[in-house]
Amino acid sequence: MVPVQGFYNGVNVHEHPQSELENSSPESSNWVDQIQTWATELGFSQIGISGVDLTDAEPALLDWLAQGFHGSMNYMTQHGLKRARPAELVPGTLSVITLRMNYLPPSNIASPEDWAPKELQVLERPEHAVVSVYARGRDYHKVLRQRLQQLAQRMQSQLPHLQYRVFTDSAPVLEVELAQRSGLGWRGKHTLLLNREAGSMFFLGEIFVNLALPETQPVSNHCGSCTACIDICPTQAILGPNILDARRCISYLTIEHAGSVPEALRPLMGNRIYGCDDCQLVCPWNKFAQRAVLPDFEEREGLSHSTLVELMAWTEEAFLKRTEGSAIRRIGHAQWLRNIAIAMGNALRLGHDAGIQNALLLRAQHPSEVVREHVLWALAQIQE
Repeated sequence: MVPVQGFYNGVNVHEHPQSELENSSPESSNWVDQIQTWATELGFSQIGISGVDLTDAEPALLDWLAQGFHGSMNYMTQHGLKRARPAELVPGTLSVITLRMNYLPPSNIASPEDWAPKELQVLERPEHAVVSVYARGRDYHKVLRQRLQQLAQRMQSQLPHLQYRVFTDSAPVLEVELAQRSGLGWRGKHTLLLNREAGSMFFLGEIFVNLALPETQPVSNHCGSCTACIDICPTQAILGPNILDARRCISYLTIEHAGSVPEALRPLMGNRIYGCDDCQLVCPWNKFAQRAVLPDFEEREGLSHSTLVELMAWTEEAFLKRTEGSAIRRIGHAQWLRNIAIAMGNALRLGHDAGIQNALLLRAQHPSEVVREHVLWALAQIQE
């Protein structure tokens, strides 16, 4: 068990002077207001406070795993039910502070209302490469973890006996469940969290603390009868409201899944080479999506508005350089090429392109068997 952050960060808890907040009860709403103020200063949009009893979420988690919807993400089956039991994952936890941070690239969005139509247009250009919006800037794990840590340390400076641990999509945490319970939004039919003021274009983070903070209240669901996200999914991975078969999800296939992509799914992936935003692009609530306040989420050169041919030409050295500090780097160069090869095959099926064909031929003898397999498949699409 990894110890609670406060146990090992080298802080001498007896050196801090008494403070106004320390003298107030942690159960006081003053604490929540102050945490929100500090969080806003660090770039977070909203905070909530959740309790630690998630037992009623356990049956759905167990059923999802039993049906194998997690695919090859074996880490999902580890740690037992600690995902739904924060106090077991981090002993001593009494409350979970949930936070969200907007990530729409600040300078490339003329207005929040027009970003989704523009993204949908690029999906209609088969020679262009599409990287999920969230991955075009700096790795969100790095950005959020650093700022969650800063927030927790600021709290600890006011309450020396605070013990904490921060998370951002990095450990067995039911983050959407916690965020929903604490009022950051409701779970959409695509399983993502939705917020009336921000849609779904934000990251989530959590701070487990040994304080019994006053819980914030959940909000009602506002999806109604809308099924836009279910209907648009290219691979029909959303089997029904709140039921996602990750094995069919393009985000899973391009990021989490190593090895060969099932042939039946390749034509459905279009020009999406890293992640997929379709279910978010058509969501009516995302007309309220907000720009990021941090420059970290500005789009990097090469990760938007690039052609498949341009990206296929990246050497491994270029890939590592261009993706330094990016979430994309973790899939590796070979998987990057595999994804691009699939997109190139889909482009060739729509019409012959000598540039794409030549780019594939240059990778036909790649050392990776997986890359070679998908390159040969792509070249074979010319004849179909």
